[in-house]
Amino acid sequence: MASTIPDPQPLDGPPGPPAQADPTPPSEPPAQPGPATRPQPPGPVGGPSPADGPTSPSAAPPHSPSASGRAGRIEAHGIDPIPDAERRGRPRDLFSVWAAANVNYLSLVIGGALVLMGLSVGQALGVLVVGNLFWLLTGFLATSGPAAGAPSEVITRAMYGVIGNRVNNAIGGWLVSVCYFALNLAAAASAAFALVEMAGVTAGTGVKVAVIVVIAALTLAISVYGHATIMKLYLPITLALAAAFAVVAVAVVRRADFSYQPAEPLTGPDLWAVLIAGTALTASGPLSYTTSADFSRYLPRTASRVSITLWTALGAFVPSVAVSSLGVLAATTVDMTDPQSALQQILPSWFTPVFLLALVLGTVSINALTAYSAGLALQAVGLRVRRSVSVLLDGAVAVALTLYGLLVSDFLDTVSNALQVIVVLIGPLMAVYATDIVLRRCRYDGAALADESPRSPFWYSRGVNRAGALALTSGVVAASLCVNTLYPGPVAATLGGVDLSLPAGMAVSAVLYAILMRADRAVRAARSPVS
Repeated sequence: MASTIPDPQPLDGPPGPPAQADPTPPSEPPAQPGPATRPQPPGPVGGPSPADGPTSPSAAPPHSPSASGRAGRIEAHGIDPIPDAERRGRPRDLFSVWAAANVNYLSLVIGGALVLMGLSVGQALGVLVVGNLFWLLTGFLATSGPAAGAPSEVITRAMYGVIGNRVNNAIGGWLVSVCYFALNLAAAASAAFALVEMAGVTAGTGVKVAVIVVIAALTLAISVYGHATIMKLYLPITLALAAAFAVVAVAVVRRADFSYQPAEPLTGPDLWAVLIAGTALTASGPLSYTTSADFSRYLPRTASRVSITLWTALGAFVPSVAVSSLGVLAATTVDMTDPQSALQQILPSWFTPVFLLALVLGTVSINALTAYSAGLALQAVGLRVRRSVSVLLDGAVAVALTLYGLLVSDFLDTVSNALQVIVVLIGPLMAVYATDIVLRRCRYDGAALADESPRSPFWYSRGVNRAGALALTSGVVAASLCVNTLYPGPVAATLGGVDLSLPAGMAVSAVLYAILMRADRAVRAARSPVS
């Protein structure tokens, strides 16, 4: 997923209870194996394929290595629990995953936007640091992955119930992710169109369609191959992007006006309104990643929670602050309303194609994570297909939105405007998830979470956890009353335009959920001392 910004940017179900003879929940009834030459681990829902392997839990010995757990092999697992025998890696491996997704054009846009909003250099840099501290919450949510051996899209059944979570994944997971994917793809396509023009090729409609499809195909290839491939590729991608943006940094620092002050410095309520709005803008990036457990769930369940939190947070915080700071400094010397064109004015001419390629690569990196999580969300909604198929379905929808938005209408502007108010949803979603981890002391039963039957401990009342639904709804309502983006909420209007939607929504959801769930039997059982 990605942040809510003014420009295009940068976020299942096993059908029944576990079989009594086997603690691993089946994704589907046993099917005939495909033409794989050796046993494969249990795959996601939807039947066997040569790539994803058989779905039967007995298709592989309990302790056999997963062939799909290596880079270059399509990941067999979807929303099913990851067996302990297939857990691997170290918390520090998460650093490059989150770094690659945050060394990008988007961060430049956010930094430039803060100066365009009327902040000085010092004020903008301070906002960047505070807003990016929310990556600690993203890292905290990642600790639930190894605990459950399941992705975020399944763990949230503990908060909303088996049926209620399908609604959560349909809106807060799949729909939002696909919209972000389309906006990110549009941003990458813009840089690629410029590259095509530099090569002497007119970027007509046919060429634009081909460029969009190629970028989407590269992105989806990473997402389809899945977790092991992401873990393998993102370190070299991080290094390549860091090298490219180092050149950008040299050019920007040489031209930057470190003493820059806006023509009309903000003071009083106006200053506070912009500082809070800028913090919310910056924080919308980390808050949109309620899916961080998707990328940590393969870690051994004994992995240090502190290490998982810090490596995830640092991987995102360091590049986000560094690259966004370049956007701030660049805005002191060039017009950052169009960062791609503006930065080309101060970059060496030989470096322009490299810069454009870096913009495309950075967007591919963030979109691959978005598509990966969107595929899991689609499974969690109840679509019984393999994870690789769900990813391709997500990509097809996103490509269609992008083509329609770029070539037919201003639809992407509408989507972008809608996502600017998404903070009213993503803040409460993050707050409920984090509060649940605290209440349960990060103790989650992956097998129980995979059970979608009425006998599931997470069935609650008719499949819905009313406490989670009420806490989330109340937080969204509170945030909506305080928002001041596309429309001024009544609270914001009373406070002279100060937008308190982020703290209000998160506080209401967290406090209400903690009160309503504290006496829950499953929560009390999770909090009880381990014998």
